[in-house]
Amino acid sequence: MWVLPAPPRTSYSRLVLDHLALQVRDVDAAASFYTRAFSALRVHEAMRLDRPEGAVVGLSGADQFPHLWLGPLVDPGVRPVHLALTAPSREAVDAVYAAAQEIGAEILHTPRLWPEYHPGYYAVFLRDPDGNNVEAVHHSFAH
Repeated sequence: MWVLPAPPRTSYSRLVLDHLALQVRDVDAAASFYTRAFSALRVHEAMRLDRPEGAVVGLSGADQFPHLWLGPLVDPGVRPVHLALTAPSREAVDAVYAAAQEIGAEILHTPRLWPEYHPGYYAVFLRDPDGNNVEAVHHSFAH
């Protein structure tokens, strides 16, 4: 049995996303992709559950709470998802880009400002091993 750390009340109450579960062809390959490409965001494997249908992995960031879950395909077909992970800085977005290049990930869009979203939207977009569009984004706003 896994015991999850309680997220800090101040930050958890402001989250919009509690968790997202993706069905993937290869849980270990997907877990490796996310932990390596997004290591600058402190994404790491927090939990692993062995189930009859295959392993299920919970990934977390700095708060240690598994918000992203990877599990085996139970509903085959093409179901691309767009997932954006919060980056603490532009430098962290750039580090995600460098890590993605290092592991040979498909780069959909190199890091840049996306003023069409808002003036301080800085992001890189990647393709994960299952065809999903995943993004690391940092928001800065004029005060």
